Amino acid sequence: MMSTKTLSLDSSLVALDRAHLIHPVANWRDHEQRGATVLRSGKGAWLRDADGRELLDAFAGLWCVNIGYGHESVVEAAARQMRELPYATGYFSYASEPAIRLAAKLVEIAPPGLEHVYLTLGGSEAIDAAVRLIVQYYNATGRPRKKHFIALERGYHGSSSTGAGLTALPTFHRGFDLPRPEQHYIPSPYPYRSPVGGDPQAVIAASVAALREKVNTLGAENVAAFFCEPIQGSGGVIVPPAGWLKAMHQACRELDILFVADEVITGFGRTGPMFACDAEGVSPDLMTVAKGLTSGYAPMGALLMSERVYAGIADGTPAGALVGHGATYSAHPVSAAVALEVIRLYEEGGILANGQRVASHFEAGLRSMLRHPLVGDARSRGLLGALELVSDKYTKASFDPALQLPDRIAKAAYENGLVFRAFGDSILGFAPALCFTPSEFEQMFERLNRTLDTVLDQPEVRRTLA
Repeated sequence: MMSTKTLSLDSSLVALDRAHLIHPVANWRDHEQRGATVLRSGKGAWLRDADGRELLDAFAGLWCVNIGYGHESVVEAAARQMRELPYATGYFSYASEPAIRLAAKLVEIAPPGLEHVYLTLGGSEAIDAAVRLIVQYYNATGRPRKKHFIALERGYHGSSSTGAGLTALPTFHRGFDLPRPEQHYIPSPYPYRSPVGGDPQAVIAASVAALREKVNTLGAENVAAFFCEPIQGSGGVIVPPAGWLKAMHQACRELDILFVADEVITGFGRTGPMFACDAEGVSPDLMTVAKGLTSGYAPMGALLMSERVYAGIADGTPAGALVGHGATYSAHPVSAAVALEVIRLYEEGGILANGQRVASHFEAGLRSMLRHPLVGDARSRGLLGALELVSDKYTKASFDPALQLPDRIAKAAYENGLVFRAFGDSILGFAPALCFTPSEFEQMFERLNRTLDTVLDQPEVRRTLA
């Protein structure tokens, strides 16, 4: 039972939050009215809120707590580094041991050909660095007209001033004067709703054709790069057919544009192998990572770069001139120490292997949900998946936004002790930690089924079904 003192503290925190803390990707007035849900602790795949309620986290925080909560060895690595050297700048040729070792470790485990690493504070900063350095690369190599960037509809590439334009979700454009004129999109490889049907080869061929057409329209001499997530995350966990990534990579080679793999979500075992690119033998020109890099225990991301791009910038920079890109907290030693321990846990602690072992339980559980009247599609790769809810399974008709189905589902899920992502277009996203057990998957899908039943029983929802 919660004490009066604890209840008073929690109320005070909610009031302070309303008054002062700006939350990401929120309607500010709605949040003020709703108030914050205060989380207190986490262990393994479980969270506990301020009221003592236990929650099974099927979203790994925000796609990021891949190793699960509460690993003491990570805490110890951070504390040890804080005591020894809490900060070291990367400017003026200074460096710290954890940052150096992390860069070398990332090159060791990354797809072949990625030889250089710029360490950031997160995924958005890594995307921003990629765009800036691609512009620098083409200017340094005498091709200054190559300034246009192509990404995917429904894609997500962060929320920086630059990355939010490559992101193709209206929320990140509204009121921000985005996208910019040099930012373009091609259709998502979305098998469930593809105009060419669900045939894998047809979906791949359509994507390749769309990329070629867009490059031809803009002029290959004007196009710098193609950005893509191997699996689209915030756009609804869109899982393209096997072979899609390799085909798009090859098309970029033939079109003479850089191929950038955004593995901020898919990296570090999320889709099975260490990186999604590994599954198809793809070696991108640049690759962005974050989230699972530190498993969310500390802020950090990275931009990995091929020798070709690195040398183009290095050799094209005038003698004595500086490449003017950097940040105060680039290569932060504490975050780097955390990342090194997290990677050790993936490799030596059995976390990566466990994720691969239990992925079949996750896939089977998602597919079992196809029996539910609300579910039209189930899709996954590794421990990244989604359910798409429809009002008519035959026509695949979506729900009217006025019904506010995602809000209904999120509320019911929380009451059933389950956390996942309910997207605005009635897609439910899941990214369970790689430490999940078969028993926890059983609990997850039992709670999920109960949640959907609760929502289905609401008269306003039931009336919308075909």
